[in-house]
Amino acid sequence: MLIGLVGCPNSGKSTFFKALTLAEAETANYPFTTIKPNQGVAYVKTECPCKRLGVKCNPNNSFCINGTRFVPVKVLDVAGLVPDAHEGKGLGNQFLSDLVQACGLIHVLDLSGKTDWEGKSVESWDPGKNIKMLEEEITRWLWGIIKKAIEKSKTKSRAEGIPIKNLIAKQLSGLGISESHVKEALERVEPESYEFAENLRKISKPIVIAGNKIDLNEAKENFERLKRGDLIPCSAEAELALKEAAKKNLIEYVPGEKDFKIISGSLNENQRKALEIIRKEVLEKFGSTGVQDALNHMVFSVLKMIVVYPVANIERFSDSRGNVLPDAYLVERGTTLKEFAKKIHSDIAENFMGGLDMERKKIGADYELKDGDVIQILFKK
Repeated sequence: MLIGLVGCPNSGKSTFFKALTLAEAETANYPFTTIKPNQGVAYVKTECPCKRLGVKCNPNNSFCINGTRFVPVKVLDVAGLVPDAHEGKGLGNQFLSDLVQACGLIHVLDLSGKTDWEGKSVESWDPGKNIKMLEEEITRWLWGIIKKAIEKSKTKSRAEGIPIKNLIAKQLSGLGISESHVKEALERVEPESYEFAENLRKISKPIVIAGNKIDLNEAKENFERLKRGDLIPCSAEAELALKEAAKKNLIEYVPGEKDFKIISGSLNENQRKALEIIRKEVLEKFGSTGVQDALNHMVFSVLKMIVVYPVANIERFSDSRGNVLPDAYLVERGTTLKEFAKKIHSDIAENFMGGLDMERKKIGADYELKDGDVIQILFKK
């Protein structure tokens, strides 16, 4: 799974990326700091089954902190988007092509209104303009590709008598757009309309808005004014500061939580003051820095993913080496046991026999996995 970070230049996108991943990314107060896309690994958080099962887990592909499991997700931070990017302005062509395989997009928005949509410093700017512009640029880019796909499909459509709408999915498959995405968009409009591109963008590249710099008064005012369901208040700088402090064993902090605990006596007065400002202006007012919330909301609520824990021994909840609850997999809600077996390994799928749930009950190929399921897949060896 790949999540793309998008936004106008100078919106705090690279800081947001670093706060999510702790990967090195160049950050500076000028447009187009990001030239080449930064890639990293972030983690969605969910309740680990170790708590309810009363066992101590040994994570392999993820990690667990006090009963909270953190599951990896790939994140891509691309160059900033400006008006007319779909025509190549700024780094538009690179920006849009970098996002092709993203399952969803987190729009890092400068909610303070201190920068315009080109990343230039201004006294007051309506962040709502940036939201509309970014969505329109992605739709226009997609519309340009769709028009070319339709032209290519016309000859084959006439020669073989196949409706164009049936050929579109194959033409768009390289954009991370599935046949089901196309089918859903076509239920509403015809493929040769701009509305089709708009619907397809919403379905195949859904956007969550991370309202950044929420610790500033102007951002708080804009948040209240814009108030919309996909807008999450965030402070990337606060999250980065807390993670860096935790990494240095200065504080205890679990990403996404509403507080932290100072555990080191080596903090100077300025560091303590800075941490207290984060506590009062961000954590106490908004319940978290919002960075983890934005990622979790995208993965679990928008993309409708669940976490499943496969094991080799259901009685011990372990793999063949005795590691308890070693792996956590993100899969789409509605995934069946047989489909899950294919994701793990082709040999397991080919020799598939069924499975066992946490209560050691047999489950069949069509069993739909549930969030938090711990299952053993049975197969011929």
